[in-house]
Amino acid sequence: MSVQLIKGGRFNLSQEVPHLKRLAIGLGWQVNSIGKNCDIDASAFMLGTDGRIPQEDYLVFYNNTKSLDGSVKQSGTDKSSPIKGYINTLYSVDFSLMDATIEQIVLIVTIHDAESVGLNFSQIQNAFISLYDRDRKTELTRYELKENFTLETALEFGRLYKKSGDWRFQAVGQGYKSGLRSFVEKYYVEK
Repeated sequence: MSVQLIKGGRFNLSQEVPHLKRLAIGLGWQVNSIGKNCDIDASAFMLGTDGRIPQEDYLVFYNNTKSLDGSVKQSGTDKSSPIKGYINTLYSVDFSLMDATIEQIVLIVTIHDAESVGLNFSQIQNAFISLYDRDRKTELTRYELKENFTLETALEFGRLYKKSGDWRFQAVGQGYKSGLRSFVEKYYVEK
């Protein structure tokens, strides 16, 4: 049975599904007629203990669909998914492949060139993030973003994080008036 989360809610994956090896994360939304021509991109920032991406290939997005260690992959929809609703982006996570230095995965959705096309998340409805066990094909938890966004052009849907050896999920639902570049600058420092 899936657990419905509210903004700020948390779900301990390691305790609820002790032998979870392969996770899927579905991100979905619908665009109203005003925003029908906008490009919306999802990105997964894999962070180390310092809160930064250890190498640029730990940013998984449309231009890099697989992490350096092969543990996180981005794709289109998964037809065998138990997730209800329209999936725009799907991430698969294989914990057995994940580099031990990765402590968090932050999931961000941005509107491409939002300022130049004059769009924001007020044109987006029915946004959600859903996590499911890929092997058992069961939804574990879901967060439906109920907030009314007006000026925001980027959203942090949620984050996976490791605490006391357990992988957990937090429903974030935080909006920002920024683009993908601002998150790259926040989470990645070139060495």
